Amino acid sequence: MEFQNRLYELRKKAGLSQEGLADLLGVTRQAVQKWEAGSSRPDMDNLAALARYFNVTLDYLVGRADAPGR
Repeated sequence: MEFQNRLYELRKKAGLSQEGLADLLGVTRQAVQKWEAGSSRPDMDNLAALARYFNVTLDYLVGRADAPGR
């Protein structure tokens, strides 16, 4: 599974809108939309923040591991 699909799945499971996730990270809703569309990727700081928030590893988040968790 690719990053954009994992992000969408994690966000939906958490019950967050794109705007809600954007507010938590201090980015725009448009940035989250682009990440989920696959037209851009977050920088390392935002990737780390996403992994912490969703309690998953960076490897899982970017699609290099199958199982979530630390």
